[in-house]
Amino acid sequence: MLDDGKKLGAFIVPTGIGASIGGYAGDASSYARMFSKISKLIVNPNVVNAGCFSGINENMLYVEGYAIDQFFKGEVNLLPSQKNKIGLVFDKRIPKDVLNVHINTLNAVRIVYGINVSEYIITNEEVGVDFQVEENGISTGSVKNIETLLEASKSLVERGCDAIGIICFFEDPEDINSDYANGIGVDPVGGVEAILSHYIVKELQVPCAHSPAFEDYQIYPQLVNGKAASEYITPTFLPCILLGLDNAPLISKSKGISIDNLDYLVMPYDALGSTPVFEALKRDIPVYVIKENNTELNINPDILCITQRVNIIDSYEKCCEIIQKLC
Repeated sequence: MLDDGKKLGAFIVPTGIGASIGGYAGDASSYARMFSKISKLIVNPNVVNAGCFSGINENMLYVEGYAIDQFFKGEVNLLPSQKNKIGLVFDKRIPKDVLNVHINTLNAVRIVYGINVSEYIITNEEVGVDFQVEENGISTGSVKNIETLLEASKSLVERGCDAIGIICFFEDPEDINSDYANGIGVDPVGGVEAILSHYIVKELQVPCAHSPAFEDYQIYPQLVNGKAASEYITPTFLPCILLGLDNAPLISKSKGISIDNLDYLVMPYDALGSTPVFEALKRDIPVYVIKENNTELNINPDILCITQRVNIIDSYEKCCEIIQKLC
């Protein structure tokens, strides 16, 4: 419970694991917004990021995955913040015309929403992002020169930026999972995006989110599955991370919301092999696992021998009803 007597929950859908809800483009947003009506809610960016849209609202705390792990371990607190000073880092590999589209986008978001994008810089060298989907269906990848990303991000923090948005160049992912547009399989770029943002948060201890930049920025007229649709009607996914970082909580060693304030954790049914789950169980924080949300991981309560220690619920809607009654 928070100091003001309100409940605090965490709603997490890990990135790049092919979650049937939350594995595409903001398709977990409506579920998270439902929980945010009954409590303050920690969400990872994957839950609410939706291309030119965002499911974020004022009762959510937008927290990157590495910081979420730190929070659950009790290593950091989350300090609520408003109107963060956001710095953007663009990969040197991004072509000029693609960069211009992104600059126009950030200026539009800045004017429409009043978001404080204080400045942007371009990395001194190309970041070199590669991605693939493993045989087990999990999205992963590698970064050839992540140090140039850190150098640029660090310079923005030193100049007073509270949060960092990173935009790296990605090759067209359609050949890796052509079914993504049909709402099938895994987001091919999700895994390596997590690598990028985890690294910056680990090194600089500031809120961070990543948006990919693709050379082909045309808007496709073909019909796609609604779960992926928000990524097919925009030339850039930059708006959603700016909307998230705008009020993302700062990372603090002493001030703000701590793990001791957390009332519950909600996770997909078979994505339970993570720090938040194990730390919540260790601290006797109720863990709700949702059977309607399946992933490629297959790490479920039976495999972990925790069936008696978690609350297995059929749907997010039913889970929200149960938690509301308990609150």
